[in-house]
Amino acid sequence: MIKIISGGQTGADRGALDAARECGIPHGGWLPKGRATEDGPLGQEYCLQELDSYRYRDRTRKNVQESDGTLIVSYGPLTGGSALTEALAIRYDRPCLHLNMEYFSLDEAVQAVEQWLARNAIKTLNVAGPRASSDERIYATVRELILAINPGKR
Repeated sequence: MIKIISGGQTGADRGALDAARECGIPHGGWLPKGRATEDGPLGQEYCLQELDSYRYRDRTRKNVQESDGTLIVSYGPLTGGSALTEALAIRYDRPCLHLNMEYFSLDEAVQAVEQWLARNAIKTLNVAGPRASSDERIYATVRELILAINPGKR
């Protein structure tokens, strides 16, 4: 894998971006006009591109389309934007892996992701999941997961 992208939202998106930055691998993605997130505009230290649209749906679609595959991490079933992400991955025929962390240890999740990445030859990975206000655990879980698979070593 050579790049991680996301929509920059708090929670899962930001956990993936922060891990990519810590690993020293390229990161990016698309986010709504104004660099909108639930905690205010995303800082310029994140290398994401701003869309002309304010709609989160447009950002989600663009990130799915611009990636080779999408990893969605949650605790429990997908809802809201995470469910939309999965639906768009199916619609655009992109590989998609949903990990419900209620059923996986970190080690099991790492193994599942590594196998999926290899099987699908993922070079640009879109990472998605709930925002921080929906699940306070998700940022740390996604960050730890991406650091553990260390995409920079591929």
